[in-house]
Amino acid sequence: MNRNTTISILKGIAIILMVIGHAEAPEMLTNFIYTFHMPLFFMAAGYFFDRKYLSQPGVFIGKRIKGLYLPFLKWSILLLLLHNVWHHFGILNESFGNWTGGVTHPYTLKIAAQRLMHIVTSMSGYDEFMAGAFWFFRGLLVASVMFLLLYKTIDSTGRFSPNGAVLTICLASVGFTAWHIYCGAKLPIPNGGWRETWGVFFFGTGVLFRQYEPRIRQHWALCLTYFLLLCEAAWLHLSGMNNRGLWRDLWSLPLTGTLGFLMVHYIASVIDRHDSRFRSILIFIGNNTMSIFVWHILSFKVVSLIKIWHYGLEWEQIGCHMVIHYNNHQDLYWVLYSIAGVAIPLLVTVAFRKARNQYGLFRLRG
Repeated sequence: MNRNTTISILKGIAIILMVIGHAEAPEMLTNFIYTFHMPLFFMAAGYFFDRKYLSQPGVFIGKRIKGLYLPFLKWSILLLLLHNVWHHFGILNESFGNWTGGVTHPYTLKIAAQRLMHIVTSMSGYDEFMAGAFWFFRGLLVASVMFLLLYKTIDSTGRFSPNGAVLTICLASVGFTAWHIYCGAKLPIPNGGWRETWGVFFFGTGVLFRQYEPRIRQHWALCLTYFLLLCEAAWLHLSGMNNRGLWRDLWSLPLTGTLGFLMVHYIASVIDRHDSRFRSILIFIGNNTMSIFVWHILSFKVVSLIKIWHYGLEWEQIGCHMVIHYNNHQDLYWVLYSIAGVAIPLLVTVAFRKARNQYGLFRLRG
């Protein structure tokens, strides 16, 4: 279906934007990206929600667990096991860390056991320096399940139309965020549920977009308008889903997130109209966002090695998170980081699949 490949292209663009943001691109570009790039994923997920799940909640929750919790569990535990290995080789170290000065340390058996417990029970405790994007797995899982339960509850009253029920959920999400800002109310999950609450909003917005898609006008002039408004948002330093709990977030984030989706969806739809190599690449990227989420930070280390050699830096700077900060606002290494963060995980994925297929053929022949 054409709309499926359009959403795949949209997801491909979104994951590329995420990697560029993590590569510490120039400030204005990063500000621009962060105003809308994560809402793209939540709206794309909501786009495919089907009302049939109201009568089959177990099926929906099972799919979410299989697609989000189990991959999170697998990769978080693997990175937990590798944490001290990274330290042994200096890939992580106690000399260099992130912009705020934080560094990572080797885990004792007790700390590793505590982190394992958090990984299993609350989808936290993951290696922040190698799995910095893993919050998304919990965010989308919690947001989508919360949306389903709220939708089922509201729909059962018979007082709302389907779209009215979804709109009510979106408004309730904004209302809860306002309550959160006013009195500090939090959900009983890590970080108090900021991202998850906004995730419910954007998941619902994706559901509404699909319902009203035939009526939503798409034109290059509107796309340009969205772009200019997002540039203004970047200049004003409006926050994204990792918001700061300001009152202006209540109107700015729904606006920038929705405008960003409309802009990227239009671009994706234009690309999707013409069969081209570029289209095929973006579809492939969009269909393989998982590998990029998991491995783009480790892939950055390849470029960090080049930067260390280029500038004659000490080896320990390989431990900088997510990239080496030295001269990063003057050089163009963010471009190399961005390419590596997307390309290396995909190349490894393709190589692994080819090897697996060859092994499978060998087994059949044997």
